[in-house]
Amino acid sequence: MNGPHDLGGQMGFGPIAPEKDEPYFHAEWEKRALGVTLTAGAMGAWNIDESRHKRESLRPADYYSSSYYEIWIKALEGLLERHGFVTARDLASGDAIDPAATPKRVLKAENVPAVLAKGGPCDRPVDAPARFASGQHVRTKNFHRTGHTRLPRYARGKQGVVDAVREGFVFPDDNAHGKVENPQWVYTVVFTADELWGEGADPTLEVSIDAWESYLEPV
Repeated sequence: MNGPHDLGGQMGFGPIAPEKDEPYFHAEWEKRALGVTLTAGAMGAWNIDESRHKRESLRPADYYSSSYYEIWIKALEGLLERHGFVTARDLASGDAIDPAATPKRVLKAENVPAVLAKGGPCDRPVDAPARFASGQHVRTKNFHRTGHTRLPRYARGKQGVVDAVREGFVFPDDNAHGKVENPQWVYTVVFTADELWGEGADPTLEVSIDAWESYLEPV
């Protein structure tokens, strides 16, 4: 979806000002927000793509006025409610009032290091051979899906060059909505700045994205 998260190339948000020596967390509650989000995800009720899509689905005014981990927590509340772990009454009161779903599994403290080390691999075998090759000119498709997608808006309908052929990975556009994983080849595609941003773009700049095969067509 064309959500508030997809800011590439948009004006009116001011300059990007990276924080020098930025800490991992700016407040103690952010550590807890990360821990709660990871622990809830380990229950097995949703996948990483559904989690991403829920964050992207926040209303623009809410998204833009929230910090990074505030966005995480607001999305987590929605996921927990969607899957029956909390209700609106629970969230409003701050206590467990209504009956709740039983999680598939519970992440215990002693298992956290092993679970984090394992991660959540999304690479999968693909039956068909890769359609594109390194060095090939391709164009991204121009679409505006109502659901989740990993193809950023600024890179749609643009011509680039395949820099590398990666492996097969779960297709996030389907996976976010509980459909089959539909693994596809993923390619690193490089675009020039003027192709993405038009006249006046920095001529020395290139941007690369990882694109699933169905995002691309040959030139």
